[in-house]
Amino acid sequence: MPVSNPTQNEIFDILKKYKTVAVIGMSKNPDKDAHTVPEYLMKNGYKVIPVNPTADEILGQKAYKKLSDVPVQVDIVDLFRPSEDVPNYVDEVIQKKPKVFWEQLGIHNLEAEEKIATAGIKVVYDRCMRQELQKLRMMRE
Repeated sequence: MPVSNPTQNEIFDILKKYKTVAVIGMSKNPDKDAHTVPEYLMKNGYKVIPVNPTADEILGQKAYKKLSDVPVQVDIVDLFRPSEDVPNYVDEVIQKKPKVFWEQLGIHNLEAEEKIATAGIKVVYDRCMRQELQKLRMMRE
């Protein structure tokens, strides 16, 4: 059964309701979206937890080598990895039991998404959390 992206209103609800985000593939490089998007989320009230095997700290936050190392429950797992790498994270995501698995703009892996959705986790793919949050903020103004 194919997974479909949530509606715009459902995405807005996710952004309003869930505030703790583990970011797999968060970058130390300030020129990359995998750095600037989580930074934007932090500046807008989200608790961001970096997951990057090559970093100890990003944006002043302790970084974890893998999702299963994160010691707290997270609402959203936000993924900045190539589409073909998504299956490598399925088991950890399912074990972590976030409310939402979010694949950033350009990332989409149907097989992985179906497995995650079957575990009761809402899936968002090919969407940028910063862009969606900006849309929501514009609506509120």
